[in-house]
Amino acid sequence: MVESVVREVIQSIKAQREKENNGKVLFVFCDSSAHELFTDQFIKLKNANIAFDTLFLDGETSSWIGLQQVESSGASNVIAADEYAPSAMELPKGYDGIIIPEIDLDNAARVATGLKGSIKSEIIFSASLLQKFILVGEDVPGIKRSDRRCLKAISLPVPYRKLFDEYVKQMNELGISFSPQKDLADVIIKKLCKGLGVNGQNKQEYLENHSKGNRLSYTKKLLTADWFESKSYRPNDTIYLPKGTIISPLAKDLLKANKLNVLFVKKDG
Repeated sequence: MVESVVREVIQSIKAQREKENNGKVLFVFCDSSAHELFTDQFIKLKNANIAFDTLFLDGETSSWIGLQQVESSGASNVIAADEYAPSAMELPKGYDGIIIPEIDLDNAARVATGLKGSIKSEIIFSASLLQKFILVGEDVPGIKRSDRRCLKAISLPVPYRKLFDEYVKQMNELGISFSPQKDLADVIIKKLCKGLGVNGQNKQEYLENHSKGNRLSYTKKLLTADWFESKSYRPNDTIYLPKGTIISPLAKDLLKANKLNVLFVKKDG
């Protein structure tokens, strides 16, 4: 009983914190040492008020896949096996995006051909169905870290490299984005923060990034959820708000859910 109560309290605290964040992403690392190069990027995400969890696939054992259990202990914490945890297929439900800093030939092949059977391929498949953004590191050799250590090889043979490049191209066609590992945090911030005028964007930069869609005007001091019931809008539309307008928490959720952009302007236009 105590355990159940504690879990409910933790879940409510997590839910409240997530509302205060600009979004939440999941990093899927090959092993528990692969994240060390991303310390500065994690700082960037924290400064942008973006929550993140980390999942370490040490060994990627088949027994773990059979259990289908992984769980997050909270924002910026580690995901671990747990009897109360959701399956790998359910995991993307709690995130705005999935980040795969490094992908290998085997997982690239599974993703490109729609096959499951590994943790990464199942998470990517699920995230695609849920229409979450997926970001993969592009400057990778295509060999698992453990295989590189074991075989003392850091690159694929030419025939395999060509095959890997073809899988990457197919993943791109499936809507999966690729970016250099050093730029992953910047890409995440751009995707999650662009709609609410954060990260120091100026007006001209914002207009260039959000030139598509209709422009809607709002003149009151407070934007609430009531506005969404009385207006018609489409994804990529931009709402122009007077500078200093307050956006209610529920309105923020609806802006993000409906993929609407917000631009704060001076009263004189």
